[in-house]
Amino acid sequence: MYGREDIVLRRDVNAVQIPDGTPCVLPQGQVVSLFQSLGGNFTVTTERGYMARIAGADADALGKEPPVMPGISPDADAESVEKNVWEVLRTVYDPEIPVNIVDLGLVYACRVIPDGADGFKVEIVMTLTAPGCGMGPVLQSDVEYLVKNLPAVTAVEVSVVFDPPWSRDMMSEAAKLQLGML
Repeated sequence: MYGREDIVLRRDVNAVQIPDGTPCVLPQGQVVSLFQSLGGNFTVTTERGYMARIAGADADALGKEPPVMPGISPDADAESVEKNVWEVLRTVYDPEIPVNIVDLGLVYACRVIPDGADGFKVEIVMTLTAPGCGMGPVLQSDVEYLVKNLPAVTAVEVSVVFDPPWSRDMMSEAAKLQLGML
């Protein structure tokens, strides 16, 4: 969802300020404007005009239901695991841009490696739209958490690199169309 909705917070809620990534607490009773709810998280604008990200697990503070993750295959072969990884990566959104990290071109590589114990290690190489992005550790953590919780995944390594540097040319055609860049 992408749009505006004013909401009174039902309880104190932990959040992360955008774009610097600083943890904060938004107090019960504060009015926030819902900017977007994509990828299982909520981006809000506070009365003071700054943006914050609220985790999907705290949806109740907004009077919302926790988001439902996509259907994931329980199969434990490398091809199914890789398909599942790409599926969950498409649920991770930059909190300021209503486009997932795959379509933004932020994911450079995904390797699924058998670990010898009926499971798989997943190695992901990704970047950020800007090297100084304060939300980088948050996005990296989201990727690690979501991939680690997939069936048959025993380990996850997410590397954030800046070579090659990200550019708008790396975005999918769908992302460019969505953002009015075509």
